Parts: sequence; structure tokens; C-alpha cells
Amino acid sequence: MGNCCYRLESSDYRVSSNAKSEKNQAIKERHDDSKLPSNPKEVEDLRRDSAANPLIAFTYKELKIITGNFRPDRVLGGGGFGSVYKGFISEELREGLPSLPVAVKVHDGDNSHQGHREWLAEVIFLGQLSHANLVKLIGYCCENEHRVLIYEYMARGSVENNLFSKILVPLPWSIRMKIAYGAAKGLAFLHEADKPVIYRDFKTSNILLDLDYNAKLSDFGLAKDGPVGDKSHVSTRIMGTYGYAAPEYIMTGHLSPRSDVYSFGVVLLELLTGRKSLDKLRPAREQNLTEWALPLLKEKKKLLNIIDPRLEGDFPLKGVHKAAMLVYHCLNKNPKARPLMRDIVDSLEPLTTYTQLPIQKTFTIITESHHDQSKHQN
Repeated sequence: MGNCCYRLESSDYRVSSNAKSEKNQAIKERHDDSKLPSNPKEVEDLRRDSAANPLIAFTYKELKIITGNFRPDRVLGGGGFGSVYKGFISEELREGLPSLPVAVKVHDGDNSHQGHREWLAEVIFLGQLSHANLVKLIGYCCENEHRVLIYEYMARGSVENNLFSKILVPLPWSIRMKIAYGAAKGLAFLHEADKPVIYRDFKTSNILLDLDYNAKLSDFGLAKDGPVGDKSHVSTRIMGTYGYAAPEYIMTGHLSPRSDVYSFGVVLLELLTGRKSLDKLRPAREQNLTEWALPLLKEKKKLLNIIDPRLEGDFPLKGVHKAAMLVYHCLNKNPKARPLMRDIVDSLEPLTTYTQLPIQKTFTIITESHHDQSKHQN
């Protein structure tokens, strides 16, 4: 990760129009780097004013036991930060700890300023926030050069893996709306917290699913405290994932809760179309999902042509139209014209009630006596 501000994928970006200010910022950060905590006591001292959730400070030796010495066959995934391992906490590990499966996120050991700050941001934010649609942080390790986070284990992995998999059964409409609804509730909670939080990196790979497809936001490394009082935004360095970030944030560095709303619109569009926000394997005009789909969202006849064909038409027409219009408003170039997350939650709730037909073949039986046809589900 180094000292750069690129994040995870190669499609991520950093935009700057002022080289001098960036240099000054880098110098300032190197100076501040010495102030970052380097052991559990310093972490807890920093957490003291805002900590609402108790976190366990694990030793690195304990993490070796939990992960089977970080066995390669336990790797769940990874990115620019490092790797995530599946682990298991047993009662024998430490008195008073319950037995449970966990996900162990190991940050690269380069001890970079940015990597350390992102690790610390997760400890701080998830140590003070608790909600059914946020992944639960169980503990951390801050020992020598090691920076590790221990989360609850999410059995179905990320929305990205489930939505775009060529192996798994395609997600039905009802599950897609359940995911959107849960993720929206997570964002709304952040935006309406006593101290508002902007998530800043909302995308399918950062939404995790439990066995029942309940969505939970993970990876708070780029989260920022939101504006307070009469301020409409906070100014910050531009970091995130290309294809999801709001255009005004890319242009100006002005970050607001409506920036998250734009990113939510992109994810909802991915759920509707089954397409990735950026896909270089598609024809040139279709590679950027929002640019391609946005003009079609308001045209009812053309809209159905962009809905994920793997749904095989098994979705409510009214529900599709309402979801498409919600996407359209979320992607408005004027951030002030975008809806609030609480309103998005209200709009999505009725879309989760669609009853999916069982995945069965429909065939026709012709009765010999009456030669009438009747459809049956097999």
C-alpha cells in the first residue's frame, strides 16, 4: 500500500489539482504518523471518549491459533490492504470468550501511514457504532508491526461475489431487494448518528451477507465524520473506488452524505442489471454502467431490456419501475436533488414483499376427456 492513497483495486484513483498542497499534506501526515497508537493501551486511550462497544485486544500468538497459523486454505479474500482469513475462536483460547467463527483481516506489514490510519478508522468507527446492518467488530491486534481486525464471520461473503458469480445460482429479485433494503438501513443509520458518518466507499465488495442474506456494511477504512451544524460537506482528499464515487466529490473533494447516496444508486443499478459498475469486457458504450443505463431508466419499454436476464422475467413490473426511478434520483448530478437515505429506506421497504415463485419448470398437461389445458407447477 505504501504511502499512496490508491485503494484496493487498480480501478481506484486519486485526483489532485494542487501538487503543492498534496506535498504539504504528505509532510503533515508523516509528522502526524508518530502520534498514531502502536499498542493496545494507546488504542484504548484513543477509544475512551467514543467507545460504546467493548473490543478484545488479541495477541498475535492468539491469532495464529485462531487461523491455524494463517493457513492458505483459510483465505476468504483480500485486496490492497492484505488478506482475510476464516478463523475460529474456541473456549480454550481465553477464559470467558465464547466459541464462534470469525473473519480475520490482516493488514500488510509495511506499517504505512495510510494503512495504519485505515486500520485505526475501523477500530474507532466500529467501536462506537452498533447496528444490525453493520458488520460486528469483535476485536483487534496492535502488536509490533501487526495490524489485524477480527470480525463476525459472514457465511455468504460479499454481494459482489454472489451477484456476479458464474457458479452460484443467480440471486432472485426478492433477495436483491432485501440486500438493497438492508444496506440502505445501514447507511441511513450512519448518516443519522449523533455524530454523522459518511461511509465513502460503498460498493458491492464492501457489503457482506449472512446465511439469511442479511446485508451488513464492512470495511470502514475510508469512513469520515460528516458535516455538523450548518455545514453541507467536509473537504477531504479524494479516495474511493472509480465507478462508485459521486462526480462532485471527484471534482471538488467535497464529501457529504449525498455522496453515499450516489454510490448507493450505482449498487442498486448493479442489482437491477446484474452488471458491474465498470466492465471493460463489454462493448465500449456499455463499459460504464451508469453512463449506459441512466438514459434508459425513465423509458419503461427500454428499461426491461437492461434488467438482469438471469432473473428470467421473474420480478414485479411495478417494483422494477419504482427501483429504476429510485436509481435515477440517486444518480442525479446535483447532490442536493438526491433523496436522503431515510427516504430511500422507506421507498425500498414495499419492494421487499414480492413473493418469489419457486424455481420450478412449468409445463402443460392436456387432459384426454376435455382437451383443456391447465398449467401446473412441478
